[in-house]
Amino acid sequence: MGETPKFWIAFGDIHQSAALVSRIPEIDQAEGIIITGDLTNLSPDGAVEKVWETVASANPNILAQRGNMDRENVNSFLDGKNANLHCSVHEIFPGIKLMGVGCSMTTPFATPGEVSDSQLAQWLDETYATAGDYKQLVLAVHDTPKDSKLDVINGGAHVGSAAIRAFIEKVQPSVVICGHIHEASGTDYIGNSKIINPGMLSEGGYVLLTETDGNIEATLKKV
Repeated sequence: MGETPKFWIAFGDIHQSAALVSRIPEIDQAEGIIITGDLTNLSPDGAVEKVWETVASANPNILAQRGNMDRENVNSFLDGKNANLHCSVHEIFPGIKLMGVGCSMTTPFATPGEVSDSQLAQWLDETYATAGDYKQLVLAVHDTPKDSKLDVINGGAHVGSAAIRAFIEKVQPSVVICGHIHEASGTDYIGNSKIINPGMLSEGGYVLLTETDGNIEATLKKV
């Protein structure tokens, strides 16, 4: 018999509603948790701390990044926990690296974690330059790649990031985990890159990242 596959669990768009974390199967046995952004709703006092405590009670090994609904205090909190995924690269399995870029491009709602698409492009390129050698790359972004199944809002408009799409087309990470557009949860492909948007955590979506024989596989799951 082979070894039991090792796995990470990824989700995002918590928006201060983390109750379903404890219902994710075997979450306590995961190598760790990846949070793609929007831990809070505009980061009122104590909000990020409460979300962290809830997730950490299920699994204390957390890598997380700021989304567009998170203020700078979320970024600082994650820095203080040595858990900030934004603009960083981590080896999550031998030869398999995780790269993160948080925030989103500008929206009509003027949320605190918005930046220009050119800033997203700069962060992606600068972070990737630090990745070094790898066998497979997992990209965790808060925003979605433009013109995919995962950036479509009600009404049919595509509102994702051209910079993220261009980066995926160029680098072809094995897996991309995104969020931000709650109503567009699902799976898509850009070239050979598998893209998953699990939607809001409160609706039960998460991603299972499993390593088997040195290869990563990503599966959209629901509680």
